[in-house]
Amino acid sequence: MARRPFSSQSLVLIVIAIAINMIGGQLISMLKLPIFLDSIGTLISAVLLGPFIGMLTGLLTNLLWGLLTDPIAAAFAPVAMVIGLVAGWLARAGWFRTLPKVIVSGVVITLAVTLVAVPLRTALFGGVTGSGADLFVAWMHSMGQNLAESVAITVIGANLVDKILTAIIVWVLLRQLPLRTTRHFPAMSAVR
Repeated sequence: MARRPFSSQSLVLIVIAIAINMIGGQLISMLKLPIFLDSIGTLISAVLLGPFIGMLTGLLTNLLWGLLTDPIAAAFAPVAMVIGLVAGWLARAGWFRTLPKVIVSGVVITLAVTLVAVPLRTALFGGVTGSGADLFVAWMHSMGQNLAESVAITVIGANLVDKILTAIIVWVLLRQLPLRTTRHFPAMSAVR
């Protein structure tokens, strides 16, 4: 019998992950904080279901978010996909097993995000996207940094805090899941 690409548990998890991403992101956006917390669901799906599902969750989150509330979010779909891809790879390699490895995973995800987000933010939006991090871009640019450097420093700074915090939150949450839930996700062995 051929294996279905998406089990019902996978589909439910993707929907829940998208909701977690959008709720977290909206709360932070309303507060205008210089972090995002909009990829907790993406990391959950990537760790539990792998890099492809993590990418899909990130893509669907940003497309839906772009359609419903913030068109800028759709432009950052490639960033969300990279987050899911890298987190899934790191989880498969055992980098979500201990707190020090989780912290390093947050750093690695940040570096990958920077490679994609800086060109997008600079070329498409002139460095300004309406997030709380815009203040830092404007400040550094006014202090003489060129726009790309200002955006890169801001993206690294904001995402370093955000992705490490997100990775730790996901690691703690997943370790608290009951066995009856985690048995549906063989990749949980990479977390415990």
